[in-house]
Amino acid sequence: MRQDQRPPSRKRLVRVCLNGRWREDAVPDHLLLVDYLRETAALTGTKTGCDGGECGACMVLVDSVPVPACITLAVRCDGRAVETIEGLAAGDGLHRLQRAFHEHLGTQCGFCTPGMIMSAAALLRRNARPTDAEIREALSGNLCRCTGYVKIVESVRAAVDEAP
Repeated sequence: MRQDQRPPSRKRLVRVCLNGRWREDAVPDHLLLVDYLRETAALTGTKTGCDGGECGACMVLVDSVPVPACITLAVRCDGRAVETIEGLAAGDGLHRLQRAFHEHLGTQCGFCTPGMIMSAAALLRRNARPTDAEIREALSGNLCRCTGYVKIVESVRAAVDEAP
């Protein structure tokens, strides 16, 4: 079938609890979650890196589980909670992970940082006092081209130590 003879893509109404607020949008069946977040919801903190689920730059939480948004269809999130880096901060204040990455130099160029922080947030929700080995394991799906990960692990450790 020629390109111009293909039927138009279907759209579905998707209802998502995005960063704590429910919203509904008509989205094409093939729209990736990263594109939904960046283009439809105008949340640009989630980065597009490898487009194959390998680098972790696009990591978001879906029902509190880290998910690469570049290989997840937006329609698969219907009725679910999606949290992005923008959803971590409370009001004008930074989340303790965001603050720790800033204060302990866990951010170099910053491209991987949103995905790193979202993976770390998922870890801290299920394990409030992880070891350094557990931190490294939780971040193993996130790549950083700027660092040797020492400052990233130190930043997560600082956020753990800051917890009440």
